[in-house]
Amino acid sequence: MVSPDFIKQLNGYGLTTAKILYRLPDHPVLLQSYVWQDYDVAPDFPVLNGFLSFWQTSLEGALHSVEVAHAKLIRPAELRLHGSEFRLH
Repeated sequence: MVSPDFIKQLNGYGLTTAKILYRLPDHPVLLQSYVWQDYDVAPDFPVLNGFLSFWQTSLEGALHSVEVAHAKLIRPAELRLHGSEFRLH
């Protein structure tokens, strides 16, 4: 059985990490950090935007800032041609 995350990677998803800073509800002057990670598609990031929408509607801590890092884990193979050929019998 193939992992659903592997299938997402084959469909163009990459690993996305977001560092979210938010204000504490009881002490709005203080910032707390939260690290979120999932597979998402750059540059639109629909999964991350869905999570941030959920955060704003359901959680009390107001968002301060979001830093995003994204990397495609599956890429086309890099081929390099060499000037020689070796044969084994």
